[in-house]
Amino acid sequence: MKGIYETIDQLFERDGSAVLATIIRQAGPSPRGTGTKCLIMDDGSFIGTIGGGILEARTLEKAREVFDAGLPARLYFSLEGTDVAETDMLCGGRVEVFLEPISALNPVHVAVFQEAWKGLSQGGGGLLITLIDRDRWQGGKQPKLFLGKNGERTGSLPKAKGIENLLAERLGKMMRSQQLSLFSMNDDEGNPVEVLAEPVIAASFLYVFGAGHVSKQIVPLANLVGFHAVVIDDREEFADPRLFPEAKEIRYIPFEGAMERLAIDKSSFVVIVTRGHMHDKTVLAQSLKTGAKYIGMIGSKRKRDIIYEKLLEEGFTKQDIDRVHSPIGLDIGAETPEEIAVSIVAELIKVRALD
Repeated sequence: MKGIYETIDQLFERDGSAVLATIIRQAGPSPRGTGTKCLIMDDGSFIGTIGGGILEARTLEKAREVFDAGLPARLYFSLEGTDVAETDMLCGGRVEVFLEPISALNPVHVAVFQEAWKGLSQGGGGLLITLIDRDRWQGGKQPKLFLGKNGERTGSLPKAKGIENLLAERLGKMMRSQQLSLFSMNDDEGNPVEVLAEPVIAASFLYVFGAGHVSKQIVPLANLVGFHAVVIDDREEFADPRLFPEAKEIRYIPFEGAMERLAIDKSSFVVIVTRGHMHDKTVLAQSLKTGAKYIGMIGSKRKRDIIYEKLLEEGFTKQDIDRVHSPIGLDIGAETPEEIAVSIVAELIKVRALD
């Protein structure tokens, strides 16, 4: 998702236009699920995929109609029978795709998608709400709203203020679900309208420094609650993908200078559980120069204070030090690696939920 929104932001910089295709309904087996997107440029090139094969070919064909009319369209596709005859897509499912025009010349599009991209890139997010009935787009209207995580609104849903307010009340629950929703609701005049609501959430990347016993417990647990774990160690035999099957990535690199090789941003979580004080300090010093949302370091208060004292001597400030969660994890009396992992992941969840 992040790549799609980043590309849209770049599209606006060059005053371009595109068609955004989103799977809004899916029944039975199909190549992609609801919420999957494909961005089609005016030259016919595209970013992302909604499934390939004849489904994608039909979507690209339909996109040309959207470019020409400047109005959205819906594509219904059955992955069985004649729709997939003589293809390799005999899945037996049904898919509905919503295609909407996006233009840099449209101030509503620019404002709404820029806020969505801002939320993704800075660790925020929100709810992207669209009235998908074609007649709601007539006359140059753009019935689209981005509802930020703190309730701020960009764009609007004409004649549907009641829908805006209702979804604002449901914002927290819908964000937690992380699932696209399609509602049939009534506007302010009592007319039925279909409403597409999509949570826009930055992926929670967790960078775990050290591939020891505690890390082996942290990674599968963090994976269960939605974190994408990247494990980093400077020992090749420990940086082994077979030891961390739930991790998104394993990196065998020196701790010194590691941050220069990692994409740590304001939505990132950093857990420091290396094999020694000096390695912890090396990683912590680099972490404090990033905008990471969370920085946690394992160890006793005595060890922590020694490291803090050295960092202050090197020019770091108390404000820098105050960003660190150490001793790491919630205080639940944890003793074993498994219990320590529970306390750490619980703290990660707590910090993530504070947005």
